[in-house]
Amino acid sequence: MNTSAPTATGVAVDTRLLAGWYATGRPADLTDHLHRYGAPPVTATRGNGHSAPLIRALEAAGLTGRGGAGFPTAQKLRAVAAGRGRAVIVVNAMESEPASRKDQFLLAVAPHLVLDGAVLAAEAVGADTVHICVPRARPAQYWQLSAALDERRRAGLDAVSLQLHGLPHAYVSSESTSLVRWLNGGEARPQGTPPRSHERGVGRRPTLVHNAETLAHLALVARYGPGWFRQAGTPDEPGTTLVTVSGAVAAPGVLEVALGTPLDAVLDRAGGPAEPLQAILLGGFGGVWLPAEHLGTPLTRHDLAPLGAAPGAGVIVALPHSACGLTETARILAYLAAHSARQCGPCLFGLPAVAEDFAGLAAGRADPLLLSRLRHRTGLLPDRGACRHPDGAARLAASALRTFADDIDHHLTYGICAAAHRPPRLPVPPATAPETWR
Repeated sequence: MNTSAPTATGVAVDTRLLAGWYATGRPADLTDHLHRYGAPPVTATRGNGHSAPLIRALEAAGLTGRGGAGFPTAQKLRAVAAGRGRAVIVVNAMESEPASRKDQFLLAVAPHLVLDGAVLAAEAVGADTVHICVPRARPAQYWQLSAALDERRRAGLDAVSLQLHGLPHAYVSSESTSLVRWLNGGEARPQGTPPRSHERGVGRRPTLVHNAETLAHLALVARYGPGWFRQAGTPDEPGTTLVTVSGAVAAPGVLEVALGTPLDAVLDRAGGPAEPLQAILLGGFGGVWLPAEHLGTPLTRHDLAPLGAAPGAGVIVALPHSACGLTETARILAYLAAHSARQCGPCLFGLPAVAEDFAGLAAGRADPLLLSRLRHRTGLLPDRGACRHPDGAARLAASALRTFADDIDHHLTYGICAAAHRPPRLPVPPATAPETWR
């Protein structure tokens, strides 16, 4: 492994995935990519099953998934490599989280880094096919990736088959079992387990589903080794991560930061708050609201856990004092209720009921039982669904009840606040059900 990674002049040392973009200001085609990184290493991935050198390197690097769950990458590869039958790789580039743009941006500016990672993972676990899943609602992204795949085919770069798919765009369609179910001819809705995808997934074969950003990190670990990877981040949570910063900041966008960077320093990288903040939404629509007093917290799972939070999908939305957190939360919950898979009681009945109660709270409805009923219903959602969608909605609702407690008192005592009449601050799509799941 080469331990000397290319750098970009004037770019922070924790900029890795986006180094080419900052160096040139343009998306990297295959020629640019090979000039910067060279061809994907081959010998680094050869080995049998669980002992493949790449898997050992990923374990030493401490790379975890960047799609939200934070599962150890090496552990996932090892489980698939140990499965019975020829394995399959699935690149999860759906990014159904409305407040996230990190994977879209990465695939736009460095598509071959993600594709390298997918091919290297395939070689490590003995897979012969890579499926790349993107939402068909983003045709420009589909054609950009199609062009990148054509470049690789003309260059004869890959020994495995890479297939691009456009899937229905729904919030839960980015769940890993939704992708497997769709690739098997079904609907893009989550499916229960067992069997787990790593045991019997696409075509009943062992299947590795990885987020696009995770695979890009994997490609760099394969090239530069675990020691290089650990030069950024913390000892327990090494590396960098992509975050999408939006809301009341001067320069919203996608950033690459070292894990362990304080949240307020991340906001400073986005130009700093554009006005005084009362809270941030961390992790996405299934994440939590954190009061501004916690902005000094490092961006790690370990440091955020005592606050009931996690990095999640790498979403940070800055909410100013001039906005109504209850109204914003009500909009999110209505969207999450509309985009449930409707396969279990919590999604069919519980989530719509919580969304309706929260809408009443945001509207200042004069109902003495509203708040106690909302707390009760929110507490019934977690750990009861066919997937984790209701859990995320409950986590968001519960955090809003804590963070905006003073606003709740005002809404229930005096009616709707003035901030609720201002334009929305969060990018919440319409609360309408998906047109199709297939």
